[in-house]
Amino acid sequence: MTRLVRPALGLAVAAVLSAGPTRAADPHPLLPTDADVVMSVNLRQTLESDIVKKYALDALKAQLKENDAQKLLRDLGLDPLKDLDRVVVGASGKDETDLKYLVIVTGTFDPEKLYKAAEAQSRQDADHFALVKDGKDVMFKYTPDNGNPTYGTVVDDKTIVLAGDKKGISTALATPNKGKADLGREMNTLVKGMDDKATVWAVALTNGRLDKVKLKGPGANPGIQSQLANLQSLSTVIRVEKDVNLNITLGMKDDDAAAETGKTVGELLQTVRGALPFLAANEPKLKPLVEPAKSLKSEVKDRNVVITAKMAGTVIGDLIAPGKVD
Repeated sequence: MTRLVRPALGLAVAAVLSAGPTRAADPHPLLPTDADVVMSVNLRQTLESDIVKKYALDALKAQLKENDAQKLLRDLGLDPLKDLDRVVVGASGKDETDLKYLVIVTGTFDPEKLYKAAEAQSRQDADHFALVKDGKDVMFKYTPDNGNPTYGTVVDDKTIVLAGDKKGISTALATPNKGKADLGREMNTLVKGMDDKATVWAVALTNGRLDKVKLKGPGANPGIQSQLANLQSLSTVIRVEKDVNLNITLGMKDDDAAAETGKTVGELLQTVRGALPFLAANEPKLKPLVEPAKSLKSEVKDRNVVITAKMAGTVIGDLIAPGKVD
């Protein structure tokens, strides 16, 4: 079966925005083995969460009906609210100029319809869309007016991949879609520590990339700035259910670095909790953040600094759909 992708997959990715035992994540078999940033978005869980169903689903449906891409989605035989399950991203690179990435979209697809629709799109808008080859592999190329091209293809009726170059697609197609990828000991450990039932999780190995980063805004704390060099990994978990829970883990170089960073983070969170009510008194847009800020906590566990926060579903509902909250 000839492989392809389509222009509207950006929309599929943009469509993003379980209680019970956790389920350890496994690196998706198609992930690049050199990935040092991995993110997973559980689209199915997101759409089935109480918050989205109550406050956002109608708006999403309306946007899809009004969007110019809706006809193309119909031609593709794709319903983003029913056919998409998960988006997984693997990336690597020293900086933006060296960035390599692969986006893996899983769901239910009709490869034949996708291929025909992409072929038709390449004839109708050859300035932006094209079917290209890399050896035996056929893929779809989208070139925006301003920006770098994106390549993609259908792996099978359950998987679509996107990348910033042809090599990324060809490498994914040559990888057996079974088992799990070996991302190296450190990254494998980080991924295995994630809950695959969570709405969003992301892990990253910093590899010294943050040493020269200059923090701005509320995070521009001299203590945190000096401790960035001791940060070895970063993980984030977001759970969207009746409420939204956030968990951020800073993996530090050693126990001393964790203790020092934990103290600095604790002081910063205390400042935020104390300052927000006063700021919100003069800026109404900040009022919804006052209550969630009270839930901000941090603690040191071994070599990790763990930050947690919670936002009530009613607060988010009022932000998304003012007037609909009971």
